[in-house]
Amino acid sequence: MSTQQLERSIGLRLVIVIVVGNIIGSGVYKKIAPMAAELHSSGWVLVCWLLAGIISLFGALSNAEVAGLLANTGGEYSYYQRIYNRFFAFMFGWSLFAVIQTAAISSLAYVFAQSLHSIVPLPPVLTAWADVHVAGLFYPFADFNVKLTAIVLIVVLTLLNNLGLKAGTGFGTAILLLVFAGILLIILFGLSSQLDRLNTISLVPPAGEPITLSAIFTAMMSAFWAYQGWATVGYIGGEVRDAHRNIPRGISIGVLFIIGLYLLVNLTYLLLLSVPELIEVHQLGNRIAAIEAMRSLWGDAGAVFISVLILISTLGCTNATILASCRTYYAMALEGRFFRSVARLNRFHVPARSLLFQAVWASLLVLSGTFDQLTDMIIFAVFIFYGATTLGVFILRRTLPDAPRPYKVWGYPVVPGLVILFCAGLILNTFFSHPREAVMGLVLILTGVPMYLWFTRTRRATPEPRLEQER
Repeated sequence: MSTQQLERSIGLRLVIVIVVGNIIGSGVYKKIAPMAAELHSSGWVLVCWLLAGIISLFGALSNAEVAGLLANTGGEYSYYQRIYNRFFAFMFGWSLFAVIQTAAISSLAYVFAQSLHSIVPLPPVLTAWADVHVAGLFYPFADFNVKLTAIVLIVVLTLLNNLGLKAGTGFGTAILLLVFAGILLIILFGLSSQLDRLNTISLVPPAGEPITLSAIFTAMMSAFWAYQGWATVGYIGGEVRDAHRNIPRGISIGVLFIIGLYLLVNLTYLLLLSVPELIEVHQLGNRIAAIEAMRSLWGDAGAVFISVLILISTLGCTNATILASCRTYYAMALEGRFFRSVARLNRFHVPARSLLFQAVWASLLVLSGTFDQLTDMIIFAVFIFYGATTLGVFILRRTLPDAPRPYKVWGYPVVPGLVILFCAGLILNTFFSHPREAVMGLVLILTGVPMYLWFTRTRRATPEPRLEQER
């Protein structure tokens, strides 16, 4: 039997699960420390979490209008073909593969492995090769026991998602419930025990230094990693029932829920740890703020509890990212703009070859850098395309004025306009505050130019094959 049709098996509940599951990962536990180091003010840390949430919500609302109008498998890749052109759509899809989604999988799996190592020390592997490097920048075999564990996780979750979309989302739902229970326990016991310290939250830095706009952008860059992932549900638009309604609703509900959750849990961290203690956590590099906060509350038992929770959270977010991301490469391959074998579905109606390509590259990225290098590079790259999607709201209002829109962005044109301005500001600030990550991200994006030319030439030279379902 020959078929290339994805099944529309996902309703609103699973859309929300995928949105939230793609967002909650490592950032909620780690990123408060670099934000404190940048701002030196507990009050401004919370302000930046709120601002990042609002910008993410505005971006999500803008994305929801585009998604509601153009819902299809591939997310922004499909949208950009209608809004801009095939080249720009390809550059986005290639950027997902080269850096945005695969590096997200790598960094999440890496934190999972670090958390596992903190609970059950992993045996050393290839220690004699630890000093092997590439141009003095990359040390692929340093901490290889942790990196190997991350790679094994990517492989195992890829195999799980080969069994079908419901298998992947069912697994993600179960993990998400455990994560919610753990975070709510932290908020409940942490806040209730520290209510008398609420007056320590202040917008004034201890030394009285002014808070600069660059510091705010840099701190929000850390927060954006924790909010990253809400747009991923668009990649599986072809598998969502009543996608034109359920995708906008699912994105909006999911992001609003996350904003409230993040504000509460980060307030808890700030009540349990002072800003100088958070700065020390950041400077040491090998510690996680949430673990130290819970250690101060419940001792070593608290540290073990939060380590297990981080383990579960990153496991769920890695699974959700693997599940959704590969659908874009599948959509590209159907058009002859990615490796042709990726366009095949297995007997579970899953793009198995796309999952395989994604797993291989994500595993290589595990060997390439540190967690913060990967996440900063991701945020730089992804905000280029967040801005492009939001600009699409204005373009589609002009080019398709009478098209049915299940959802129209609230506050148009102010809300999408603010998102575009913010994206431009964050991109420019990254070149000054994190030039290495900005350049690396830009280089990986630009590798898409020769790949586009190659795929286009191959597509013209090769007859269109009859793609069979894998058995």
